[in-house]
Amino acid sequence: MQKLYESMGISKEVYEYSEKIIASLKSRFDEIDEIAEYNQAKVLIAMQKNKVDANCFSGSTGYGYDDTGRDTLERVYADAFGTEAALVRPQLDCGTHAPADTLAANLLPGDELLSPVGRPYDTLEEVIGIRPSACSLAEYGVSYDEVELLPGGEFDFEGIRRKIKPNTKLITIQRSKGYAMRPTLSCERIGELISFCKSIKPDVICMVDNCYGEFVQRYEPSSFGADMIVGSLIKNPGGGLAPIGGYIAGRRDLVERCGYRLSAPGLGQEVGASLDVKRSLYQGFFLAPTVTAGAVKGAIFAAKLYESLGFEVLPAGDEPRFDIIQAVRLGSGEALCAFCEGIQAGAPVDSYVKPTPAPMPGYDADVIMAAGAFVQGSSIELSADGPMREPYSVYFQGGLTFYNAKTGIMLSLQKILDKGLIKLS
Repeated sequence: MQKLYESMGISKEVYEYSEKIIASLKSRFDEIDEIAEYNQAKVLIAMQKNKVDANCFSGSTGYGYDDTGRDTLERVYADAFGTEAALVRPQLDCGTHAPADTLAANLLPGDELLSPVGRPYDTLEEVIGIRPSACSLAEYGVSYDEVELLPGGEFDFEGIRRKIKPNTKLITIQRSKGYAMRPTLSCERIGELISFCKSIKPDVICMVDNCYGEFVQRYEPSSFGADMIVGSLIKNPGGGLAPIGGYIAGRRDLVERCGYRLSAPGLGQEVGASLDVKRSLYQGFFLAPTVTAGAVKGAIFAAKLYESLGFEVLPAGDEPRFDIIQAVRLGSGEALCAFCEGIQAGAPVDSYVKPTPAPMPGYDADVIMAAGAFVQGSSIELSADGPMREPYSVYFQGGLTFYNAKTGIMLSLQKILDKGLIKLS
């Protein structure tokens, strides 16, 4: 193995240092495998209950009327996530489109949207209208407010109490950290927050942006009071096979409105051709628990490795995991670029490409992204990115197998070492 890794540019020093870290993680990895087994059984039961068969993989065109495979897939998602209904469509372009559709469908002029966990992910700022944009919620008369998390990531319950008003219609809760150095929220903590908000305003709708969190725990936020959970199929639930798509799962009446917003009033979920992607969506969802487990192992390895070298990491190497993202505060643009160069060099696709910072739609700073993926932008695959701004933190995620994640992480360390930015102890 050492000779194989040396042929990829990984020195004996980096390999041996990494092997010592991995040897210390056996019990953690065993726990992750147990979660994957539970979630695999959950998905299998949902597929068997809904009688998935070969006919479900047939494509549809045009209007997509009577697409039984599409409708069955949505029942599978609903059962696996413990919700009344689901909308699972290739027409939901990405992890921004799914929450954007949900918010637009369930907020009307005069309503207010509240985020009790601080500022949402960068690309939602224009959706909401925090940064002015055509067709934002703000343009349609929806107001917005937020409550920052307290130091240490605790909820500011008194601040939330003050912010919930009669016109607070929907509360958005981002599970993962986004480009912020704050803790990812567990399903249990999300449930605590939802319970508190509904004790103040029982009819408030609680939506959880579940991106990067699916199948990391045994349950989803929908089991802890969330009215809706939303996410991207080119992250965890697509298992690396879904070529596009997003999902919205939750209360039937709310999901129905999302279908109307996605297509048109009066049409809703009855239309929407699935073309020839359904086999990939089914198979990807089936593989998702084990693919996610590999990504979680990679994140823990990255945390322990960089933590041992004195870098601030979030979460810490020994902390519980609630998503697949590992943040590492690198402290300089040079180190951030070197890390991403290493991840790119470990990818199966475009490994020869050198990532460089560039403007990205929806972001307020240049962003560097390493993403040598089979599916463009698929962050369940080996990837890393970060904004070129203080504190120059990188956000690493994915790896269709743990071994690919391991390779990318070792190469990220090698690139930083080669630039003389660090020494191995």
